[in-house]
Amino acid sequence: MKIAIFGGSFNPPHIMHKQIALSLVNNKYVDKVIFVPTGSKYNKENLIENKHRLNMLKIYCEYDERLEESDYELHGELKYTYQTLDHFKKIYPNSIISFVLGFDNLKNFKNWRNYEYILKTYQLLVVDRDDIDIQYLQDEFQEYLDNIVFTNIHPQDISSTKIRNDLKRLRYSDLVEPEVLEYILKNKLYI
Repeated sequence: MKIAIFGGSFNPPHIMHKQIALSLVNNKYVDKVIFVPTGSKYNKENLIENKHRLNMLKIYCEYDERLEESDYELHGELKYTYQTLDHFKKIYPNSIISFVLGFDNLKNFKNWRNYEYILKTYQLLVVDRDDIDIQYLQDEFQEYLDNIVFTNIHPQDISSTKIRNDLKRLRYSDLVEPEVLEYILKNKLYI
């Protein structure tokens, strides 16, 4: 089985997160996508409680067995990407584990803790952005290209910050699933 780990703050999870995950499975890059929200120890402003971000992801995954959410990074100390990937490799020892990454993050990937270990041990699934020089990145990561897959997925650029600001102004966003919006309103999140 091929499994993609999709990390992020998911604050809130929006339609593009789900569309990326579904594109990965529908285009046969992977068989399953596991959403892994970052814990509160992660240095992010305006991060709502872990339980709410996880519950919103549960809503996204509820009706599709190819999508799953995990609370792995929500407990204990700050977890780095390599630790998260190792964790899932232990759970799924016979699977190919990959990590979903945007081009913008790949540019700075050499600043990540144990980035060489990640590149040697796991596969990166890079989600395309039109404004990035792919040749530069291919040159920059030449020795690791066997473990980097440049997908044909071109997500729309959606800002979680904009969604949160719209919700504060009581502008209800169509950038989150209706069930997630219902959860946000019921729990008075971002308002």
